[in-house]
Amino acid sequence: IDNPSEVSAVEREVERTLRASGGGFYISVTSVTEADAQRSIQPESIALGVFGGIAALAALLIAGQVIGRQLRLDAEELSTLRALGADPPMTASDGLVGIVGAVLLGSLLAATVAVVLSPLAPIGPVRPVYPTPGIAFDWTVLGLGVIGLVVVLCAVAGFLAFLQAPHRMARHHERVQWSSRVTRSVAASGLPVSATIGVKFALDSGRRRNTAPVRSAIIGATAAIIVIVSTFTFSASLNALVSHPALYGWNWNYELETPEGGGYIDAHQATQLLRHDPDVAAWTGVYFDSLVIDGQTVPIIGGTPNASFGPPILSGHTLEARNQIVLGATTLAEFHKRVGETVEARYGTVSKQTRLRIVGTATMPAVGPGLGLRLSMGTGALVSDLLIPADVRNPTSGPPGPAAYFVRLRVGADPTASLHSLQRIDASLDSDPNAAPMSVLSAQRPAEIVNYRSMGSIPAFLGAGLAVGAVVALGLTLVASVRRRRRDLALLKMLGFTRRQLAAVIAWQSSVAVAVGTVIGIPLGIVLGRLLWDAFAHEINAVPAPSVPVLSVVVIAFGALALANALAAIPGRIAANAPIALLLRAE
Repeated sequence: IDNPSEVSAVEREVERTLRASGGGFYISVTSVTEADAQRSIQPESIALGVFGGIAALAALLIAGQVIGRQLRLDAEELSTLRALGADPPMTASDGLVGIVGAVLLGSLLAATVAVVLSPLAPIGPVRPVYPTPGIAFDWTVLGLGVIGLVVVLCAVAGFLAFLQAPHRMARHHERVQWSSRVTRSVAASGLPVSATIGVKFALDSGRRRNTAPVRSAIIGATAAIIVIVSTFTFSASLNALVSHPALYGWNWNYELETPEGGGYIDAHQATQLLRHDPDVAAWTGVYFDSLVIDGQTVPIIGGTPNASFGPPILSGHTLEARNQIVLGATTLAEFHKRVGETVEARYGTVSKQTRLRIVGTATMPAVGPGLGLRLSMGTGALVSDLLIPADVRNPTSGPPGPAAYFVRLRVGADPTASLHSLQRIDASLDSDPNAAPMSVLSAQRPAEIVNYRSMGSIPAFLGAGLAVGAVVALGLTLVASVRRRRRDLALLKMLGFTRRQLAAVIAWQSSVAVAVGTVIGIPLGIVLGRLLWDAFAHEINAVPAPSVPVLSVVVIAFGALALANALAAIPGRIAANAPIALLLRAE
């Protein structure tokens, strides 16, 4: 079948033909299998895309710092050109020629590196079955990537050149800087002179040829914290999704079911046994089947309106009446409907159509008959079990009852003891010779979650790589800042500062820059991580419940300050060994 919309019509025709012959049958649709495979790799692809976006943000910020430092190196020459009569456009564009050339060469080199590293992709469980391993030349991606890099970085360079134009910097230095007020406050607090000078170095960029990349150091620290915190927030939310079944639709603890979700359970006996189990807080009986909804065959959970619990609701409300329906978000999108609108539903060809009002969307659990259509996180529907014909719900002459029970344990119940108790209930229900054998199932993970678990430590390695890159960039920025302060440091050394005092100045400078970056970067990193997680959860139809790793964030904050002092050791040694005569020769 070439047109997926014709699947239901063919199913109905086959159903009428085979039902007339009296034989049993099962219809398998290959598009369903393809959709399952697509869903299984979707979370990994989205997660890798998120980490790629964070890496792109970090690379953009690092590149901006490098471009800004390069422009500042030419600030004195540009001031001279300005004094000789050069207009602002000329001075602003003078330093861009070399930067634009570097951007072009760097972008082409990045594309070359991507081609060389292409045999390492894809990663994860897709790699063993990937049909075309080896060198890959995706000219569309590479071409757009190179163009995007060139355009964005050239725009950043132009903006920074405009901000650092001599006529604008002159007006900037005429204003009273807030950093001077902070420095005076630190001096008045009684802190050592090395602390006062270190704070001044961290917040005051200086003037003319002594200008230091203060903003670059603070922006670099902020970028590093944002990258690390957002990565940890996203990774923690991803791990929480796997470890909390309610977030992927399993909004209960155990399921009592007959083999493959068929057969029946004696409702009277099961209710009596569950009611007397002290570990059981609530339960609800359900049926698994499929309905033809607006011409499409959709797997369903047939339940009781206003049940104690059910699939977690994403929008609207749960099932409250027989003429209502709750859909998975993907199924709702396929119908091109919204909550509040109606759909037409019927059971195969043996029932008349019923109009149902869409009252909500939910994250559907991975449940259903093993040989039929199964629900997934975004696919399926929750309807009243009365929409399933009575002779289909209980085709045998035994006691009527549902195909499965969802069981929720009371808060604080021991999981092991509760499982043994449910297994005893299962054995009691199995004692009926007319009933099908039963089983007790714990959380059943959908394909999306199973595939993520197989990714292993890939997200951790990606996050660590981003963190290392951010830390290296911060270290280089601090070294560059100290080099621009070498005349000031030489003066301090000439005035009697010891090696330890000079090292303390650099340590304070580094600590203040990182402290400001931490105060700004932690909330921004949390917000970014939560936004990325919400977008990720929406794409895979999971419950959007981001997790903020508070302990990790605290460790990151203190670790950043410790790392700042460690990074300051090298610049501190450079400052301590600075030759006074050589540095002051030009003064």
